[in-house]
Amino acid sequence: MSSEHEHKPRIGITMGDFNGVGPEIIIKAFADSRMLQVCTPVIYGSSKVISFHRKAINNQEFNYNTVRNVKEVIHRKVNLINCWEEEVKIDIGKPSAIAGQYAFKSLEAATNDLQQGLIDALVTAPIDKSTIQSEQFSFPGHTEYLAAKFNVSKYAMMLVADSLRVVVLTGHIPVNQVASQISTEKIVSAIGLLNDTLKRDFGIRKPKIAVLGLNPHAGDGGVIGKEEETILIPAIKQVNEKNVFVYGPYAADGFFATGNYRKFDAVLAMYHDQGLVPFKTIAFNSGVNFTAGLPVVRCSPDHGTAYDIAGKGIASEDSFREAIYMACDILQRRLVYDEVNEKPLPFSKMSGDR
Repeated sequence: MSSEHEHKPRIGITMGDFNGVGPEIIIKAFADSRMLQVCTPVIYGSSKVISFHRKAINNQEFNYNTVRNVKEVIHRKVNLINCWEEEVKIDIGKPSAIAGQYAFKSLEAATNDLQQGLIDALVTAPIDKSTIQSEQFSFPGHTEYLAAKFNVSKYAMMLVADSLRVVVLTGHIPVNQVASQISTEKIVSAIGLLNDTLKRDFGIRKPKIAVLGLNPHAGDGGVIGKEEETILIPAIKQVNEKNVFVYGPYAADGFFATGNYRKFDAVLAMYHDQGLVPFKTIAFNSGVNFTAGLPVVRCSPDHGTAYDIAGKGIASEDSFREAIYMACDILQRRLVYDEVNEKPLPFSKMSGDR
């Protein structure tokens, strides 16, 4: 085995909800053998499920190698670990408790291997957040589950498409709870996390971060809500004093409509739809969901199970493919960043920033 192949990252891939588009986008992405030049994929799921979906969409180009565990993985091939052997009922396009149960089996197996360092990164196919719920999985989604597994309290869901990066402060909570969950401390913490991940995971030396206001027109000077004046602006001032480049708060509608987001390396939105509606409008097919703050790398496509088009052969694999690329890129950037910062060059006035 050559060193070229040994150094390719092993990317663990969960199958997601097998009644949705997860297996289809996995098949389509790796039907292109050029993907094997980028990484060594390890799919956690079932060869029977994959065969069912491959037949459903009539894809003859996709081939894989079945292994019992990661130690048997073969480079230059797509590898699949069977997380179960029994027959399961596949009902394409329909949510079911069975699909949720087996989506968790796939996720649990991959996460365990990730914790042991047997794979280098994780890319998750979409789950149904309602059918996967159980005693073992009582989380709003992948993000919170992985944060708990890796014992991380500071983390964030980041949506990425090229230079557009959006983080949401309050995540998966009901809209009527958003205002009560926003505080100066949380914003300061989120900006710190975002600044760190932009440096380490995206290679940006001096990130510029924009903060969106909570209220329409960013509160209009206190006329439409006080949160900007009492919470957001004090938080921005606080982090600016630490030499972090943060600007705002901006009115969300004009910020995206005028293209102002292009001037920044990342955007901190106050709640889920405030950030994700414009993001998905701009970059639905190419966007990637990245979990910032984890000690490991996890990415996913920025769409859901898409039951309405599952099994029809029309689901786009673009976002999933971008998630693979991003996981590999972030792994490489972390190696470089950690190496540079472990032994930083001595500072001098001649070589320092001006």
